[in-house]
Amino acid sequence: MFESLTQRLSGTMERLRGRGRLTEENIREATREVRIALLEADVALPVVQALIERIKVRAVGQEVLKSLTPGQALIKVVRDELTAVMGAQATELNLNVPAPAVILMAGLQGAGKTTTVGKLAKLLKEKRKKKVMVVSADVYRPAAIEQLKTLAEQVDVTFFPSESSEQPVDIVRAAIAAAKKSFIDVLLVDTAGRLAIDEAMMAEIKALHAAVNPVETLFVVDSMTGQDAANTAKAFGEALPLTGVVLTKTDGDARGGAALSVRYITGKPIKFVGTGEKVDGLDLFHPERVASRILDMGDVLSLVEQVEGQVDKDKAQKLAEKVAKGKKFDLNDMRDQLEQMQNMGGIGSLMEKLPGLGQVPEHLKQQVSQGKEVPRMIAIIGSMTKKERRNPNLLNGSRRARIAAGSGTTPADVNKLMKQYMQMEKMMGKMARGGMKGMMRGLQGMMGGIGRMPFR
Repeated sequence: MFESLTQRLSGTMERLRGRGRLTEENIREATREVRIALLEADVALPVVQALIERIKVRAVGQEVLKSLTPGQALIKVVRDELTAVMGAQATELNLNVPAPAVILMAGLQGAGKTTTVGKLAKLLKEKRKKKVMVVSADVYRPAAIEQLKTLAEQVDVTFFPSESSEQPVDIVRAAIAAAKKSFIDVLLVDTAGRLAIDEAMMAEIKALHAAVNPVETLFVVDSMTGQDAANTAKAFGEALPLTGVVLTKTDGDARGGAALSVRYITGKPIKFVGTGEKVDGLDLFHPERVASRILDMGDVLSLVEQVEGQVDKDKAQKLAEKVAKGKKFDLNDMRDQLEQMQNMGGIGSLMEKLPGLGQVPEHLKQQVSQGKEVPRMIAIIGSMTKKERRNPNLLNGSRRARIAAGSGTTPADVNKLMKQYMQMEKMMGKMARGGMKGMMRGLQGMMGGIGRMPFR
């Protein structure tokens, strides 16, 4: 998300950063470029106008022009205002009510409501240690109930069965009663959607809301619909007392206009952003981190959380102990590291959180985002014998040719992998001494190295 906006803004911000002095003309020119970039990113016009006006007011005041580093001061103003328009700070779910806390999910058909229910169930169970039940009140889409049942099994939460012949209100009332008996903490309710907003759908979901009185009513919207996402959210917000928004398919939205528009137009916070179809693809929305990423400052906090949450700490500890004892880091260890990177969403997911991505050439970014490099490297290592993985010095020219043929690559690819291996081997000493911080430095170095590898 925000790729095109980041590319456009990072150039503007870079030109400002080193300026020893800014004039009102410089600022006018910069805000004009910011305005064009926002419009191209499909941000709603009222949002763009309000944002630019606030940036101008602050930029021509004492805060920027009298600063010792005016370029950096202006960048801070832009970041602060981007953060403000998206909601200032992350907003958690309010679960501080007598159990079960009922969360109603609303939205159009195809927005990803059912998948989001599964993702949210997993997040609440694992991160907030809640006992979760899910129920489908979508009696119109034949596969909806079965899809939710499958997701519930996948994330290991309780599924309350329902039939398409039942009334939505009756289904949810029965689910609440069952949740109370089973001491469930949170009940997630999936509702029916339509291809477009219509009176029948709104009447039904209003009646359902009135009957169950949920503590949270989340509007699920496809971010790829751009400005329409904000307008649809506004229509739902007028019909229902929404408490927040979930933006889905953000990995497919390179412009990011929805994220910058929804909060301003609806007045409701974006609580979560969803990516992909996997059940772990849901994250709390942090406006300040997103604003930093838009301005190519990276999102190191999220990267640290991602690594700490998903790295196999036992394996990391064993590797650190092995290297600390002076034992050689071998290709088995490298494969373990690469597989863990894959589990964290691949190198593209990690790399996009690093500062300066906007300065990376587009062809390299695409090469990384396609996600082929790490699986290819794992395949090359997999084509080696156990003896070769333990002792990389054995890899002469004929062995490398055999490995290339076995992995469907070229000897040049194997040579590049070995160069990468030697770089990682050097890093391991730092990682062993530096704990998680050392691991972060190692990951960044490793990603930079892979990004420079011109695989076919």
